[in-house]
Amino acid sequence: MQDGRATPNDGREDLRRAAAELADRLPGPLASLARLAYNYRWSWLPGGPELFASVDPERFELSCQNPVRLLEECRFGMLARAAANDALLASAARLEALLREDLERPSHRDFDPERPVAFLCAEYGVHVSLPVYSGGLGALAGDLLKEASDRAIPIAAVGLMYRKGYFRQRIDAGGWQHEYWVDTDPQRLPAALVTRPSGEPLTITVPVYEADVTAQIWRVAVGRVPLFLLDTDIPANGPLERWITARLYEADAHTRLAQYILLGIGGVRALRALGIEPSVIHLNEGHAALAPLELVRVAEHDGESLRGALESARKRTVFTTHTPVPAGNDSYPAEQVERAIARLAQELSLPASELLALGRTRGDDQHEPFGVTQAALRMSGAANAVSRRHGEVGREMWSSLWPDLPVEEVPIGYVTNGVHVPTWIGRAMRELLDAHLGERWIAEAADPATWDPVADIPDAELWAARGRQRSELVEFIRGRSTADRLARGDVREYVQAASRAFDPHVLTIGFARRVATYKRLELLTRDPEWTLSLLSGEQAVQVVLAGKAHPRDEEAKRTLQKLFGLKYARVIGERVVFLDDYDLRSAALLVRGCDLWLNLPRPPLEACGTSGMKSAINGGLQLSVLDGWWAEAYDGLNGWAISGDVDADQYAQDERDAAELHKLLSGEVVPSFYDRDGRDLPVAWLSRIRASLRSIGPRFCASRMLAEYAARAYRHSVRDGKVMTP
Repeated sequence: MQDGRATPNDGREDLRRAAAELADRLPGPLASLARLAYNYRWSWLPGGPELFASVDPERFELSCQNPVRLLEECRFGMLARAAANDALLASAARLEALLREDLERPSHRDFDPERPVAFLCAEYGVHVSLPVYSGGLGALAGDLLKEASDRAIPIAAVGLMYRKGYFRQRIDAGGWQHEYWVDTDPQRLPAALVTRPSGEPLTITVPVYEADVTAQIWRVAVGRVPLFLLDTDIPANGPLERWITARLYEADAHTRLAQYILLGIGGVRALRALGIEPSVIHLNEGHAALAPLELVRVAEHDGESLRGALESARKRTVFTTHTPVPAGNDSYPAEQVERAIARLAQELSLPASELLALGRTRGDDQHEPFGVTQAALRMSGAANAVSRRHGEVGREMWSSLWPDLPVEEVPIGYVTNGVHVPTWIGRAMRELLDAHLGERWIAEAADPATWDPVADIPDAELWAARGRQRSELVEFIRGRSTADRLARGDVREYVQAASRAFDPHVLTIGFARRVATYKRLELLTRDPEWTLSLLSGEQAVQVVLAGKAHPRDEEAKRTLQKLFGLKYARVIGERVVFLDDYDLRSAALLVRGCDLWLNLPRPPLEACGTSGMKSAINGGLQLSVLDGWWAEAYDGLNGWAISGDVDADQYAQDERDAAELHKLLSGEVVPSFYDRDGRDLPVAWLSRIRASLRSIGPRFCASRMLAEYAARAYRHSVRDGKVMTP
């Protein structure tokens, strides 16, 4: 019982019912596939993706690797063949047993499963088939949920069910980016609508602007972790309110602010409606900054004073900031915010003027806009950046919120991001490390001693694993880039170059991330003559690029267009590929297959950057600016580095960094890859891979990251008012 009411359904039964209904439509022996399909744990179990692909490989890809759609759309003849495949059925039974065993484990001894951590984020990159993510923030959130499941730490995550997701990308023959959106039908996802005992959808209501916005709740299972997604596209709402959960990072400011109110206030209300009372609320970025106000409202309703309720809410709130780029910290005119939250403010004893002051750097400046990051910092008892250097930048950036403190004492610590190893490691590298590090190495990945046996892996075995993953990437690129070029209407010679030229034995360089000006993609082509000479040299180099520019970032789009200006040089057509519509699937292939991962941000604007970590656990090496995570990872032996010094003269800095990039690539990287011994093995290169695995593996995995959040934030959310640094 809770508040005198029967504990409401939290969606678990709805998921079980959905799986049972799907099983009823399949041949009897395939019922276990239906049960597996409704929990994303299959996606990081060894053999899980291969199991569903074996039912119908083509349909699995056409359905965007969505196992529910696969089983719903697969022809009966294919299902019948699968039902008669003893090896497939044995694999399904084994994986279902592993899933059941995982779900039945007790929770982590230091946490109460009845009081989980509430994790609120605007996007989640759990899997390519769940399109509620855009990039790095979402991938990080997905990794954290998976790691929490692996570690049995009770977390309840909340986000929004975007019916159109994030924009899809198409590059035309001139190199200009075009955006389009694709509708998502939640009924076809591995998700279930949470219902009341009557069978009606469980809903919550949030006042936003002049409307009472109603949202239904979808439950997605990420292993042991429930992910609840709020959805306003229902008949109870008007057309404007239905649009609130249409598109991730909607450009319209009115709608975007409504999304943030729904995520913050609605997220906490949804948890309460589901019968979940969190111990801690973790705001992953400022989008859900208003969530603590809902804690205040409930506490006041229960008789607590306003000041006491505010302090209690602060003690239960942890905030992670992910961006040092000013444009990434949303702000809104005070008049708009006041109108949007006017009726919310009436439910609190807090005057609207004081509420607005929470989101201002200078609280009494009525002309200053309302910033979600400022609000999150003010309403959190603990705050952290996502790398050591980002912590330094964050303290400087937000020091004016604490004018009486020296910058070094500003209460913003850091927890450096980490990546979920089972999700991102390729099959060949996993098999290699399984053989040499022991069967429990992933569970103990945060222990440096776990990685010590890497030193004894034979050169030939390590190089063979890297070759297998590079070959898989090359095969993907040949097919995908040919299709992309045909779709653009490129000339036949340029189309054919993609299909024949990429070589599984050639040094493969990757540069894939959000296309933004500060990421400095243009450093690759700043000196076209040098670029052409590198690509056409005797020691071959091939480059794969991918990334999306924000729809309203015209400068970033022009950067992308300039890149395509060189495409008709024959060597560019043969040795450089840009992959349209970068997503989690193509990201995994790139970080697994590329030999060298480039990251060239203008310092100090890179908060962390996790793609390089994913490359590193796959035996890829890094060439990066000493910013974000690389500033604390680089040791001189595990990759290459460009200075992270800040220069107010950006042109001079770009010239200097481009020259250093050229020097490192031509003078060290390329020769090291092709300097072979009598066995045709690059001994020096392999030595760097070993150094990289041993230094990066334990320090930049999600198990280390989550352990730090658990110890410093979730169990002690206000120790000295900040997430403590290592």
